[in-house]
Amino acid sequence: MSTSSEMPAPDATNASSKAKGPTKAAVIRQLNGAEETSQERLMKKQLPAWVISGAVHVAFISFLILIFGLTNSEAKMSDKLITASVEKPEEEEAAKNLTNEDPGIDSELEASVNVERIDEQVVEAAVTSDPIGAPNSESINQATYAAPGAVTENATGGFMGTEGNLITGAGGGGGLTAGGGLDGRSGATKDRLLREGGGNAASELAVARGLAWLAKKQKGEGASRLGYWEYDGEGAHKDDVIAATGMAILPFLAAGETHKSGKKYQQVVSRGIEFLKSRLGAEGHFYNPPKRAAGMYSNAIGAMALIECYGMTKDPTLKPFAQSAVNFIQKAQAPDGSWGYSSQSPGDTSIVGWQIQALHSAKISKDLVVSDAVIKKANKFLDLVSTGSNKDKYGYRDSAGARPGTSLTAVGLLCRYYEDGWGPNNPGMIDGVKGLMNRPPRPGSMDMYYYYYATQVVHFFEGKSWKVWNEGEAAGTGMRDLLLKAQDVGANQANYGSWPADTGTVGRSCGRVGTTALSLLTLEVYYRHLPLYKRNDGGGLKELDRNAGGE
Repeated sequence: MSTSSEMPAPDATNASSKAKGPTKAAVIRQLNGAEETSQERLMKKQLPAWVISGAVHVAFISFLILIFGLTNSEAKMSDKLITASVEKPEEEEAAKNLTNEDPGIDSELEASVNVERIDEQVVEAAVTSDPIGAPNSESINQATYAAPGAVTENATGGFMGTEGNLITGAGGGGGLTAGGGLDGRSGATKDRLLREGGGNAASELAVARGLAWLAKKQKGEGASRLGYWEYDGEGAHKDDVIAATGMAILPFLAAGETHKSGKKYQQVVSRGIEFLKSRLGAEGHFYNPPKRAAGMYSNAIGAMALIECYGMTKDPTLKPFAQSAVNFIQKAQAPDGSWGYSSQSPGDTSIVGWQIQALHSAKISKDLVVSDAVIKKANKFLDLVSTGSNKDKYGYRDSAGARPGTSLTAVGLLCRYYEDGWGPNNPGMIDGVKGLMNRPPRPGSMDMYYYYYATQVVHFFEGKSWKVWNEGEAAGTGMRDLLLKAQDVGANQANYGSWPADTGTVGRSCGRVGTTALSLLTLEVYYRHLPLYKRNDGGGLKELDRNAGGE
């Protein structure tokens, strides 16, 4: 920095003053600051240009960043959209529940599986005694339920159930180690189980047709929220709407349809569940219209529908009804461990089979309470009616007449599997399955009661025996394909998708409705219940199958 003007030399100032005469005193102004250096002068000259240039460059770079940033963002968004457009149908497809029917029947029915991924072969592996999952006793809430009130008739003319009394017990019990249970009924797990178990697109198509027919057979008045089914067989069973409704609902549940969600039949299931709830007395006993107490067969089948629906949805409003139905089954057990036609009366292996299925469904729901004592008593009854060194054959009310390869033997083996922990390594199960394999599925002999139970037993046994049972020694001769051939798919639209009443007990008593329901459950065996035991690639498969007659 410099002063405001050049300072005159001292000598020149004095000379001037003398020459002009007296003058005012000179005033000198001086500004504070240091003298400017050469560097500072350079900066002063160049800084404006640098600032301007820098600003231009910054603006240009910012513009480039903005342009490329938007481009990359759009590219990423495009990638996301492309990914979504490719992957979303796959995810949705895995969650679908039903297979497309023939056009003209119901073209809106969704597909449950990717049929291109379905394999015709059953995956074989060795057996291990390792259970899937862990005992569910620790997961059970042991808090006491409120005591039920008196039976009260509701506005629909039925009986509204309330929470039942607590049945004490750990809930695991009976040697059972509960697996995933009901978790294989939809999505990718269903696809995998269907493929690995030997199901295919044709079997799922048959299931879709059968469900469509069952849905059309549901009865109910107008817009009523209640819906029920009736058997179309002979005799008094035609009035047993509790058993018919429960049995008809079970195939929908197995297909992944519930009262809370479903691609097509949510309302059908909801109306059926509401009907069962309306007919459940406060003590957990079902009543057929108008107020006739249902038998133990009906109680078990109706209870299974409520229990499985609760297990799949965890609907808290449904839990008290399911628990109350479970409580009644347990209270109705006879002293010898069986169940009869009425509460606490001695019964037989056939009635026991339905109660055990209901109790097993309650166990795998994880938070419904089942008594260990009830299961132990039931196993003692099974000991009484079984024969053979390994208890592989079962009779009706005692061991007399127990033979291999019968419906009662199949019932007994399934009960042992569910409640006594008999896995594929158990000698009784090995011998029992060998007996069932001596009476394989045959055309013209569609005894669905036997096939319903035996198919489940052999399916859980797995290995070579299951492959033969499901697919047959020759193509088209196994359980799967015999059911496909027997299904009514002719020009008669009234019966399209159903199965004709079989020549056994189910056909005579329950007609086409009962036969169709059991046929569907048999075709849904691949994914209806997850196995309690798994096979792997370890040793032992050949020896196991050899002992069971599989090789």
